[in-house]
Amino acid sequence: MSTTVKPGVELDELGKFFTIAARRIDAGEVAPQVFSAAVDAAWHRLVADPAVYQAFTLQHAGRPLAHVESAGTGYISWVSAYEEAYGALPEVWFAEADGTVDTGALARYRETGEVWAEWDCSPAPGDGDDLIPPVTTR
Repeated sequence: MSTTVKPGVELDELGKFFTIAARRIDAGEVAPQVFSAAVDAAWHRLVADPAVYQAFTLQHAGRPLAHVESAGTGYISWVSAYEEAYGALPEVWFAEADGTVDTGALARYRETGEVWAEWDCSPAPGDGDDLIPPVTTR
């Protein structure tokens, strides 16, 4: 069985995620992973408008954050920091890009308090310019 999340929740969660990301980066910890396809899709839409994206990251992270490809799978270690700040993860964190919720993954989280997932990206400090290798000419 699956449900869908209400539109617009993704950006609220992305803002919270950026706040957690900035705290982790400041503490010298690994940047958190975005394991929700719905939140990641909202991130991609936001990046398409650089001025709006910069304002959003400054508001929520206090700095520019780049969107970096970083595929992986494993334990999502930032969940406890999120829960301390905002409470339990909402359904959108277990949703596909179309808003369909993976109720099995959501139930496992609710039963165990842990999230094990796949991800495709994470934030990095800066605007991303320093993450692109320079073009060399001969």
